[in-house]
Amino acid sequence: METAKVMDYARSLLAAHGDKAQAEAAQKAAAHEAAGETGDAETWRAIEAAIRQMRPPHQG
Repeated sequence: METAKVMDYARSLLAAHGDKAQAEAAQKAAAHEAAGETGDAETWRAIEAAIRQMRPPHQG
């Protein structure tokens, strides 16, 4: 999947799931990995990474 599409999907997932978006992407990646669908798993890992970059750092 193109980088722009990954970023668009990450934004949509973040808007829909909020704080749970990153976990949602990780679960989907794990499910695809378990099914042997490496291409789809890589896409979900890229989406997960994009979400991580979009989220503000935790305030301590």
